[in-house]
Amino acid sequence: MREPRARRSELATPASSERMCEKAPSVGADLVFLDLEDACAPSMKESARAIAVGALTGLDWGRTVRAVRVNGLETPWCHGDIIEVVTGARDALDVLIVPKVRSARDVWWVDVLLGQLEAKLGLTKRIGLEVLIEDAEGLLNALDIARSSDRLEALIFGAGDLSASMRARVDDNFEPVAPYPGDFWHFARVQVLAAARAGMVDAIDAPYPAYQDPEGYRRSALQASALGFDGKWAIHPSQVPIANEVFSPTPDEVAEARAAMAAYREAESGGVGAIGRDGRLMDAAHMRLAANTLHKASLAEGAA
Repeated sequence: MREPRARRSELATPASSERMCEKAPSVGADLVFLDLEDACAPSMKESARAIAVGALTGLDWGRTVRAVRVNGLETPWCHGDIIEVVTGARDALDVLIVPKVRSARDVWWVDVLLGQLEAKLGLTKRIGLEVLIEDAEGLLNALDIARSSDRLEALIFGAGDLSASMRARVDDNFEPVAPYPGDFWHFARVQVLAAARAGMVDAIDAPYPAYQDPEGYRRSALQASALGFDGKWAIHPSQVPIANEVFSPTPDEVAEARAAMAAYREAESGGVGAIGRDGRLMDAAHMRLAANTLHKASLAEGAA
């Protein structure tokens, strides 16, 4: 059984920077991942493992989910990343994030290795997995990936590397350099989201590199939230409170969901399957939407 977690904000933190790692627990992100991949230069990747382990085991993380992003499976560092981080952090590691996943077999490989380490080390809890869909092959295999392991907790849409994989002409904020009708990434976002929902895992939206553009980040987060994403990456601490706000139901939304559910249940007890409320028809589909709102509110409250 997967443990439900709030993932409104997932903060990227370079594992090679002790200063940034020390600051990360106090930012208020639902999840912080110490990054051994893109945020670390090749010369620092191996030494950053010990910094990540020290931060995971030595800092007070409160309710923050503790994660590490390892290097890709095709690199010479991935195996060592998993062995050293899990062996060193043990139960202080909640989630491992795997980049550039292209097939269900990639997830299977990490799952098996984690299972062996957990048994060898006598860990008291299973380590969860999140994987990045950021490659053309991975996008086409997203559904198989989402269903590949009961250890998997979330799919993450990665626009940056997907841009390169698709040979897209985008700027350094992953936006098209030429006029484009509508949301450039809509299809890919919905593909990842639908796969996540079919696989019953969370869906996390891509980072927004322009960290000095808070309104742009908010717009991007609102679009992802409207589609149904559970949260968004943050590449700077200033983006965290925006994500936490956008991906949390408002008090009015929570009150409306509770009132609608109460009215519907009352009518249902009398044998009525659909009711009129505020001039609109309300049926079982509306109850599922209300339940989604209350579930998200419960997760957000638990993370606060």
